[in-house]
Amino acid sequence: MIRTMTTATNTMNQLQQRLDLIGNNLSNVGTHGYKSSAATFQELLFQQIQNDKADQADRRSDFGIRMGTGAHLGSLQMNWKVGSVQITDRQLDFALTEPKQHFNLIQPTDGGEEIIYSRKGNFYLSPTANGNNALVNEEGLAVADSAGRPIVFSGQATDYQIRPNGVLQVTTPQGTQEFNLGVTVLEKPDSMVQLSATNFGLPTDLAAIGLTANDLLTEMTGAGRSQIGLQNQALETSNVEYEKEMADLISTQRAYQFNARSVTMADQMMGLINGIR
Repeated sequence: MIRTMTTATNTMNQLQQRLDLIGNNLSNVGTHGYKSSAATFQELLFQQIQNDKADQADRRSDFGIRMGTGAHLGSLQMNWKVGSVQITDRQLDFALTEPKQHFNLIQPTDGGEEIIYSRKGNFYLSPTANGNNALVNEEGLAVADSAGRPIVFSGQATDYQIRPNGVLQVTTPQGTQEFNLGVTVLEKPDSMVQLSATNFGLPTDLAAIGLTANDLLTEMTGAGRSQIGLQNQALETSNVEYEKEMADLISTQRAYQFNARSVTMADQMMGLINGIR
């Protein structure tokens, strides 16, 4: 009975994490540039390597292996499939149409600034102290150009155009200004640190995991900018599949209820046994 309760409670703890993951996906269905995550389970089988020498019963499993104690989350994987493109007719909305490409954003830190990465392309204008305008995202983070500098232009813009190679053309009464939007490919996106629903950064312990920044990132510069996929006046929607998430939610809830029922039944059986006189 105790083994039954242990197996069920271990599995329930892991199922709760999957429920939280599904809930997070569903809550970000409408978040532009959001990538859904999925969990896979593994059995907790290898619990005891050596058998009790006093146990002379015939074995029912491979030598050296005993019955497991439930299941646990084996891995969490993010789905990097490109979401569908939503036309917004807003000049400062840009959609990346190629997988793993991300806009470069400048995030302030205690020691200065760092570049972080996002596929969410709804940008805005923020006036600067000297009367210019800076391009920022909805969180107020500056959008970086290909050199890692904030994109700042003078004058009141009357038109914005984006070219497929990531060149932003800003038209003002004084003339036309061009900026190379900073775009980076995350070569190993699952190794990045998720800072928010749509923002990612480099891990702080690269040496500990045996990687360098060059292993994780490819800056789209020079001839490589021809591979940038951008669409103006549009946004990439989340790639959350609502129907799949709801089906996973129902199946996970049923598995949780089944394990909870197992705990209840084991407790009742122990009560009956302890009540025998």
